Amino acid sequence: MKKIIFTLALCVVAVAASAIVKPGVEVLRDGGFKVLDGKRVGLVTNPSGIDNDLKSTVDIINEAGNCKLVALYGPEHGVRGNAHAGDAVGDALDPNTGIKMYSLYGKTHKPTAEMLKDIDVLVYDIQDIGCRSYTFYATMGVCMEACAENNKEFVVLDRPNPLGGNKVEGNLVEEGYFSFVSKYAIPYLYGLTPGELAQYLNGEGVISKKAGKPCKLTVVPMEGWKRSMKFRETGMPWVAPSPQIPAPENAFFYPVSGVIGELYIFNTGIGYTLPFETFATSWIDADKLCEKMNALNLPGIKFRPINYKPFYDLSWVVEKEKGKEVHGVQTYITDFDKAELTLVQFYFLQVVHEMYPDVTLFDQNPKRFGMFDKVCGTKEIRERFSKRYKVEDIKDYFNKDTEAFKAKSSKYYLYK
Repeated sequence: MKKIIFTLALCVVAVAASAIVKPGVEVLRDGGFKVLDGKRVGLVTNPSGIDNDLKSTVDIINEAGNCKLVALYGPEHGVRGNAHAGDAVGDALDPNTGIKMYSLYGKTHKPTAEMLKDIDVLVYDIQDIGCRSYTFYATMGVCMEACAENNKEFVVLDRPNPLGGNKVEGNLVEEGYFSFVSKYAIPYLYGLTPGELAQYLNGEGVISKKAGKPCKLTVVPMEGWKRSMKFRETGMPWVAPSPQIPAPENAFFYPVSGVIGELYIFNTGIGYTLPFETFATSWIDADKLCEKMNALNLPGIKFRPINYKPFYDLSWVVEKEKGKEVHGVQTYITDFDKAELTLVQFYFLQVVHEMYPDVTLFDQNPKRFGMFDKVCGTKEIRERFSKRYKVEDIKDYFNKDTEAFKAKSSKYYLYK
């Protein structure tokens, strides 16, 4: 089998004409909008909600003759994607359609009864990336809760998991560590499409526990998608669901460095051209780091030394690092199926500790422990790892829930 090395430097933009997968919005349209017939529709979406000709789901539903689009709801970054990560988004009118847009990333993350009063059905169409700390699945979940509480229907227009449907990594979220970056008790990489995850949350009683009853859920599945598919294999066009995921390969790297990115110690390619692909800081010897990282022989992973100066400084970077050239490694995924993506960043911390034992990594920014633990879904990962900085001390704990989750979630699979 031909081996593919994933790195954004060699990306080629997919051509819509080559698409072999039909997203849920196209299946909905080709079926005559049957599930929306005669209904007042609310739509949760962002710029990634498109068909294979790049037409927005907003316009597709707005032009349907047998239903009426009456409200739009924007997650993090907003309906039109014009808000930065973490920025609160306000209510407004959509400039293209004049339809009221409600923010689900401002005063509330969950639609209120007032926000839902004029609709019969709430439709969800957003490209997610299959990682628990990426907040769109959480938006979907709280919308399901709101629909259950307010007796509204909920429809998911399904899209691919860009990581495929077989990659599951990480422990379940534990009590005390639920947040919008770890909203439900699922692994860090959960191996489900949005539609499958919605069925899991509904079928396993997660929504009932929050809302008192399950929501009335309909999933409009894709056509042509298989669990083994990575996004490029679908032939579908990619529209960035958020600013730091400009290409589907960024979804592969997001779990590689996203957890330690919460410590605000290292540059992970944000502010440069390689989001989530690098581990770098001003005081690391890039060549020695690369040599030691490659000596680990991590399955499906290679590294090269890299030296760069970020194009823009991030407001949260420790002051002593601002404006400096940074040194470290760029990550290459040589075999996606064999790679343990999330653990790569902990191997990096292990090697850095070996190289610089006097640098107390976790003490550099202790105010970030709370968010780090929330992303991990537990404090156990940080506490166990920081004792010796050895991945072997956390690996079993990190992987303890994956097989059970695969078994439980498999009954909600819509695709083989």
